[in-house]
Amino acid sequence: MAIVPQSNIRNFSIIAHIDHGKSTLADRIIQECGAISDREMSAQVMDTMDIEKERGITIKAQSVRLDYIKDGVPYVLNLIDTPGHVDFSYEVSRSLASSEGALLIVDAAQGVEAQTIANVYIAIENNLELLPVVNKIDLPAADPDRVLHELENAIGIDATEHCLVSAKTGQGVKELIDAIVEKIPAPKGDEKAPAKALIYDSWFDNYLGALALVRVFEGSLKKGQLAKVMGTKREHQILDLMYPHPIAPTKTSEIRTGEVGIVVMGLKNVDALMVGDTITDAKKPTSNAIEGFAPAKPFVFAGIYPIETDRFEDLRDALNKLKLNDSSLSFEPESSMALGSGFRTGFLGMLHMEVVKERLEREFDLDLIATAPTVVYEVLQTNGEKIEIQNPSELPETQKIDTIFEPYVKATILTPQEFVGNLIKLLSDRRGIQIKMDYLNETRVLLEYDIPMNEIVMDFYDKLKSTTKGYASFDYEPIGFRLGKLVKLDIRVAGDIVDALSIIVPDEKARTRGLAFVNQLKELIPRQLFEVAIQASVGNTVIARSNVKSVGKNVTAKCYGGDITRKRKLLEKQKAGKKRMKSIGKVDVPQEAFMAVLKLDG
Repeated sequence: MAIVPQSNIRNFSIIAHIDHGKSTLADRIIQECGAISDREMSAQVMDTMDIEKERGITIKAQSVRLDYIKDGVPYVLNLIDTPGHVDFSYEVSRSLASSEGALLIVDAAQGVEAQTIANVYIAIENNLELLPVVNKIDLPAADPDRVLHELENAIGIDATEHCLVSAKTGQGVKELIDAIVEKIPAPKGDEKAPAKALIYDSWFDNYLGALALVRVFEGSLKKGQLAKVMGTKREHQILDLMYPHPIAPTKTSEIRTGEVGIVVMGLKNVDALMVGDTITDAKKPTSNAIEGFAPAKPFVFAGIYPIETDRFEDLRDALNKLKLNDSSLSFEPESSMALGSGFRTGFLGMLHMEVVKERLEREFDLDLIATAPTVVYEVLQTNGEKIEIQNPSELPETQKIDTIFEPYVKATILTPQEFVGNLIKLLSDRRGIQIKMDYLNETRVLLEYDIPMNEIVMDFYDKLKSTTKGYASFDYEPIGFRLGKLVKLDIRVAGDIVDALSIIVPDEKARTRGLAFVNQLKELIPRQLFEVAIQASVGNTVIARSNVKSVGKNVTAKCYGGDITRKRKLLEKQKAGKKRMKSIGKVDVPQEAFMAVLKLDG
């Protein structure tokens, strides 16, 4: 492979909202550069998981090195396809830190959406050259002028130099590649300095072990070199180097300044190659690591249990295998009186949770039940000690709690004007605080709210979509902890607390949530031979109660006439039997009950 000078390398990312045609445009760019023949080509060639293709989302960032000749001069284009969803925003930020420019893709019919804005701000923070691209211009409803006007209004970037493309038909793609070569700057970096490379993705290969996808900022990485990972302070030998390609990566002996490549070190797990970490030369290390490294921190926690209790070990093996490819996943064993043994699992967000659960069920053939998701709370105890809790059952006794702090997020919502009233009501019901409200044009409104994360992990997204007939888009970013007046709501079935049904709720909503919860459970818990009391309590105070009536059996049916005392005697005998049964009876709570908590506002 011919060596291309640093001035002829272009590193760029693609950022867009979900379903704005990001992966399809990547396919067209790859085809236009001739990296894959038409015979090998498949739709969304850079999306490797079935779930990605089915849902039309990108979960893992992917890269490809493309050779392109413009006016007889060879160029190397490194395309980094980023995930669009907020749960993976840290991965997006590292991918953008590896690039000099970004294609900002906006749907010609839908216009600017919430995630477009969030990802643009990350790109601006990294000083990237933004190239506005209006996609889907072949649609009958396409209105590129309106979309470009929205871009300038909502984000404040100059959209005079833009590209109009149709990723589906290939229209405008060649002109777009020429614009990438002309407008995106070449990488800067000292080729003679000690090696400094940023890991912006890592995954596990069954044959090669843990692989790191890196962008070299200074110096170079060579095959056989002893390299040092600065976050873990460990040294490993580089066994192999490759240039990324969706079908067959190309081997190389060196990755130079400004280039992107895959580093093989024969490591057993991806924990040693965390996204955002820096690789340098072990003998001549760089003095400072690349800024912005932060270990992935879970925001949402849920209990995951196998429906067949004897498959607990299978679930452990499956989680361990998934963790090889997803270092942001965290889990620890926990047991529940109602559900048996399972794992308390930490996720980056709700989509991450859905994807992990779906992968566990599909790839490992498991039947699972997930408890209602919760977030991390900070509790200041009366003795001055501050603790973090992920599970309502970990909350200390009321008398030991001084204050509880809950995580807040900044929510950005873009909606058609007609739904603003409904949305403001939904957000105020969820304890949202309005920060700003901007009219982008005659039809679309941008809302910004601070809202407790606990209020959006349940069913907020579904409510938002149904309130706005699917037209609103939503994005959020964590903004820290704030004081909250919160209590733990326990559910007692036949006098026993069901630990997996405990939730943390705002004090003023405890009674209404408790009533809604017991009424739902009353419908879900099957009738027993004795009456079952379902109670909601805060501490030792019962705030709501409902009874599941017993299954009646007519014990006097065989009495034809005769004295009333005979019937009374049979009824008394039945009553005593039911009382005895109640004292030793065990009520099985069905699995639907654990998801009832998600529908409490219904």
